[in-house]
Amino acid sequence: MNVLLFIIALAVSFIAVRLGAVAFELTGLDWSMATFQALSCFTGTGFTTKESELITSNPQRRRIAGVLIIIGHAGFVTLVATFANSLSPNLFSSGKTMSLWQGIFSPELVPWVNLGIIILAIFASYKLAKYSRFDKKLTNFLRSKVISHELVKRVSFEELVVATGGYGISQIEVCQDSPVLDKTLMNSELRDADITILAVQTKGTIIPNPPARTKISLGDKLICFGKLENIRNKLCVVK
Repeated sequence: MNVLLFIIALAVSFIAVRLGAVAFELTGLDWSMATFQALSCFTGTGFTTKESELITSNPQRRRIAGVLIIIGHAGFVTLVATFANSLSPNLFSSGKTMSLWQGIFSPELVPWVNLGIIILAIFASYKLAKYSRFDKKLTNFLRSKVISHELVKRVSFEELVVATGGYGISQIEVCQDSPVLDKTLMNSELRDADITILAVQTKGTIIPNPPARTKISLGDKLICFGKLENIRNKLCVVK
């Protein structure tokens, strides 16, 4: 029974990490960064990286990280407890616990059988996670559930690079309610907020180092550098 609980806990842990990665991605993080930060939060390893500033500086991401940390601690305790009980010979020889292998193997062999099953379960989980078709279907399924239940507020920007002092590069998609819509870069007052537009992607064309007279249209993507907090406050519309 403990082996079955271990396998269930392992599967739930995998899904929790993937769900956390999807949630981080929907808040604007790059997918590779989202998966790494989700795994870091869940395992409690606490990697000190520049990307972690993107988690701590955003209230929604901090909530996601908090949930992952709590679930991760609970999952780790469950995995350790079930693993230890599965390999405890006294647990089976005492006759107080039902075993899946009762009547098939002797009590002395049960822990080794359980260990073999656990190793196979871990290996199978690893191979299944690396199977791109399964991984894609699971990710898309979890993403659709998160969006449909509005568990995370989806944002239309992506923070690409983090520099020191809270500065970085962000990609912003101009929406209908954007304060810079239909304005030129000169009239957008972005420079006053210490925000520099590095490039504008409009209608499939990228304009690097755009001139001040460049007009910002609906659907344009602005690649800008500045303090991330200023960029979020000035350009990102919370719905």
